[in-house]
Amino acid sequence: MPFPFQKKTWKAYQEGMSGLVHAPTGTGKTYAVWTPTLLEWMSEQPSEKVSRRAPRLRVLWLTPLRALVEDTTRTLEELSEGLELPWTIQSRTGDTSGSVKAKQRKKYPSCLVTTPESLSLLLSYPETKEAFSDLRAVIVDEWHELLATKRGTQTELCLTRLRKWNPNLKTWGLSATLGNLDTALSTLVGCHPNRVLINGDLKKKFVVKTIIPKDMEKFPWAGHLGGKLVEEVAKQIEKAKTTLIFTNVRSQTEYWYRALLSVRPTWEDHLGIHHGSLDRKDRTEVEDRLRTGSIKAVVCTSSLDLGVDFSPVEQVIQIGGPKGVARLLQRAGRCGHQPGAVSRVFCVPTQAMELVEYAAARDAMEERKIEQREPLRAPLDLLAQHLITLALGGGFSDKEAFDEVRTAWSYRDLTDEEWGWTLDFVIRGGKTLRAYDQFKRVVVKNGTHCVESKIIGRFHRMSIGTITSDQAITVKFKTGKTLGTIEESFISRLKPKSNFFFSGKLLKLERIRDLTAIVSKAKSGPGTIPIWGGGKSPLSSELSIAVRKKLMQAKSGNTKDPEMKAIAPTLSIQDKNSTLPTPDQFLIEKTRTKEGNNWFLFPFAGRLANEGLAALASYRMSKMAPMTVSVSFNDYGFHLCSNEDIDIEIEQWRELLTPKNVVDELLNCMNLSEMAKRQFREVARVAGLIFQGYPGAQKSARQVQASGGLFFDVFTKYDPDNLLLTQAKREVLERQLEVQRISQNLEAIKKQEFILSKTHRLTPFAFPLWAESLRTQVSSESWGDRVRKMAKDLEKDNG
Repeated sequence: MPFPFQKKTWKAYQEGMSGLVHAPTGTGKTYAVWTPTLLEWMSEQPSEKVSRRAPRLRVLWLTPLRALVEDTTRTLEELSEGLELPWTIQSRTGDTSGSVKAKQRKKYPSCLVTTPESLSLLLSYPETKEAFSDLRAVIVDEWHELLATKRGTQTELCLTRLRKWNPNLKTWGLSATLGNLDTALSTLVGCHPNRVLINGDLKKKFVVKTIIPKDMEKFPWAGHLGGKLVEEVAKQIEKAKTTLIFTNVRSQTEYWYRALLSVRPTWEDHLGIHHGSLDRKDRTEVEDRLRTGSIKAVVCTSSLDLGVDFSPVEQVIQIGGPKGVARLLQRAGRCGHQPGAVSRVFCVPTQAMELVEYAAARDAMEERKIEQREPLRAPLDLLAQHLITLALGGGFSDKEAFDEVRTAWSYRDLTDEEWGWTLDFVIRGGKTLRAYDQFKRVVVKNGTHCVESKIIGRFHRMSIGTITSDQAITVKFKTGKTLGTIEESFISRLKPKSNFFFSGKLLKLERIRDLTAIVSKAKSGPGTIPIWGGGKSPLSSELSIAVRKKLMQAKSGNTKDPEMKAIAPTLSIQDKNSTLPTPDQFLIEKTRTKEGNNWFLFPFAGRLANEGLAALASYRMSKMAPMTVSVSFNDYGFHLCSNEDIDIEIEQWRELLTPKNVVDELLNCMNLSEMAKRQFREVARVAGLIFQGYPGAQKSARQVQASGGLFFDVFTKYDPDNLLLTQAKREVLERQLEVQRISQNLEAIKKQEFILSKTHRLTPFAFPLWAESLRTQVSSESWGDRVRKMAKDLEKDNG
């Protein structure tokens, strides 16, 4: 029996509407939008007989991950074959062979499952317009995952071209975890007037439980706790047929895979590992075993977060804090992936304060307080890339293309100046690069903008996309088998014959040659776990609010959650030695240690915003009196330390934390020039200024950095108003420093009651910040020893 939201979707589609379907994972969103596309075709057939000939391309299905493509294709085929329809359904990604791609361009399937990058590439071929002439619908899966990214903006731009070709095209999106649904709908459908938001308000049941350590230390510090719970995690895995174990970063995946094997050596053939840096064949093998239920557990990252249906999965384990409500909902939904089924997630803290996060996340999930994701505002690097795509794909005229692009939600406020600058950039190279022919990529002939150079066309098609990362080094055995890729910045620090863990194996580095690391299996000994770029996700605003509510409940003695009962002794010490701040209070602690005067401030703003707040406060302190200030930060607060023996009272702190002139002072106090230069490399790659090389002969990270740095320096000196420079600086402020969140927190702090607590010893809130500040001063081994000793001393003092 179809759900009401599915029937509503079918009716809206039949009426020619576009829309967004928002419903919990595993409730049938795919069939809600796939079924009406098939019914539409069937209704067009003569009543006496349905055609046995496969129709031309009618549906494009966009998905954010290659890992989802095959699974989605299989799901769509099941319904089509069940109705005995002659539809052909195929996939097309960067993994698709050249021969299959060539055949598809001669004859497309009835439904093509692909990615935003592959669609953009198809739009660069002039014959695509005719091949897409029967296209009726575009379905965008996991729209929440794309929305606030350049890949989402790329999708918007592609959709504007498809709607230009076919004004009656219907656009439908699928989402499971999103707060700002109206904005998500507008971004997806652009200026399409017939739109509808369909909320499948099914009461999906989620159960969140926590594996609580038996020996709970009262002074938490980052990362020390998880290793103690390996045996408990193994016992929990034994209770289910199949388990997904999610970590927040790839290095943690490698650690937990080895840790579980150390306590269950017999699981070697029954335990899998899955993250984005592993070889595609190895990942596919793990995915296939998950589908068939022939694997006990898989340790993974967000590479398995999204909509793949692994029905045998009975439980999910989350290692470390979820950092966001949507993320925990998404991961919990990987099990119980059927309507009416219960999704169970077991949380494993890596430090004690994460217990509060779990309890807070459970409350927020029940109240459906889910994070919002805001679309980007008119990135010009991507617009430049898209204009070259249009010029290759049959050409465009200035006025028509401008009007077309502005129908995309993210570009609805694009100015004449920004449009003119971007056109000049792709035609003449902008103000600075006019003397170089390779940057004159688009030519204008009789009012039509096109690309004449075959070399420019080839380079552009090889560079389409927005995904950028450090240059990857391929890891291979001497026998030739590929294991995956590691960032050059990590592998370049290893000496030959050094051991490291990768793909769940202990490997020995033999040599590095031509961006390939040749390795062999190491017999034994210690090994280094790789670190990948990307860093840790900050605590979301929604989860931060929920955490503060849990702390307020704890202060009033309400600790009904098992997690809050477990951490109650820690919170009691915090309240006794300082205070547990309520949501309308701002806590500052001052403590004297042998490192100097320490101030600990707790805005609960997430690690990125706290980093910016720490830099801003230390900059303002140094203007107040000459001093050197060191900083550290985490999700809950930041730490300022100085050798100067000064007292800063509440009124001075109010001045130091004023929301006035935030952006200007951040620009002065942080090394924004270097941060913008790093960000500019990404902008330059997307805009087509840097060609990363042919497959198998890519440039090294050092070459790419040098190229990006050179462009940045030239533009800064000779073209300081270059809009790509402006964009790079804006992206640093918005994405790396979360300047909007900083400003919002300073406005909130302005209204809060300041509590200045002068403590004789470090409190449980201050201790992890103090521990973090030591990392840069001592080796990792002595750091762990010193932090452990201090924690024991503090526990003894508070015994």
